[in-house]
Amino acid sequence: MKLFLYLKMLKLNIKNETSRLKAVVLGIANSNGPIPSLEEAYDPKSIQHIKMGTYPKEKDMVLEIEAVAAVLNKYDVQVYRPKVIEDYNQIFSRDIAFVIEDKLIKANILPDREKEYEAIEHLTRHINPKDIIVLPEECHIEGGDVMPWNDYIFIGTYSGDDYSDFITARTNLKAVEEIRKLFPEKKVKSFDLRKSNTNPKENALHLDCCFQPIGTEKAIIHKNGFLIEEEYNWLVNYFGKENIFEIDKDEMYHMNSNVFSISEKVIISEKNFTRLNTWLREKGFTVEEVNYSEIAKQEGLLRCSTLPLIRD
Repeated sequence: MKLFLYLKMLKLNIKNETSRLKAVVLGIANSNGPIPSLEEAYDPKSIQHIKMGTYPKEKDMVLEIEAVAAVLNKYDVQVYRPKVIEDYNQIFSRDIAFVIEDKLIKANILPDREKEYEAIEHLTRHINPKDIIVLPEECHIEGGDVMPWNDYIFIGTYSGDDYSDFITARTNLKAVEEIRKLFPEKKVKSFDLRKSNTNPKENALHLDCCFQPIGTEKAIIHKNGFLIEEEYNWLVNYFGKENIFEIDKDEMYHMNSNVFSISEKVIISEKNFTRLNTWLREKGFTVEEVNYSEIAKQEGLLRCSTLPLIRD
């Protein structure tokens, strides 16, 4: 009954990436389904591991994601989970929707993944329908490309004429323009990302695969993830070079920018990100380390598997 009452009063509030987290949807790895065929894979890193025979096992991914749930519980975060769909990948909840201010925007995701949004309808029915936005069909967008940052909304995109040739191009310029119309008081800043269907070290699947703000004024970034150097330079100038942690191509491949902030001081990070985690602690952050190396084989990590609903 308590959960029902809480959901009846669910008031969304997301103004940035790092304010104190109060409620989140965390993906699930249960009943994740069989290893996909090469034709069913959505990204070059998954394809690589399918070919190598190293695609992650369900039991390992369940352990990894439940370790994140334990950290969130430690910090008194209200954790919601999708309903389990048999033999269906539901790990990356960030892809299916995102919150800006008090609005939940349903992502226009790959058609094969539509059921993932349906699996959180037990939550969305407790949000005021006026606060749920469904974009026009021609607007392609996924939550990993969208970052509210106070007065700004940062959005990763791909503007090339060959957009339709890339399974890794998930957010188009029409969606950027629609977000600009929906939030006219915000400064919407888009960034063209490098895409590859075959080389995971040359592919920024989403903006959070090559960039993420942390704390109040710092950021993690990978230069080669950006197609236009001026757009990369804008971010470096905005945050200040002294506040930037630059990651190399291998660190981007292992998803070093895809950590997750519980607050401006507390970050969940992968335990093997030794260089990053050392830097974070030197800068005064509390780093909660988890093993997420198996889930990372699907070209997604901690931010990808979390959908924040409420931050203070």
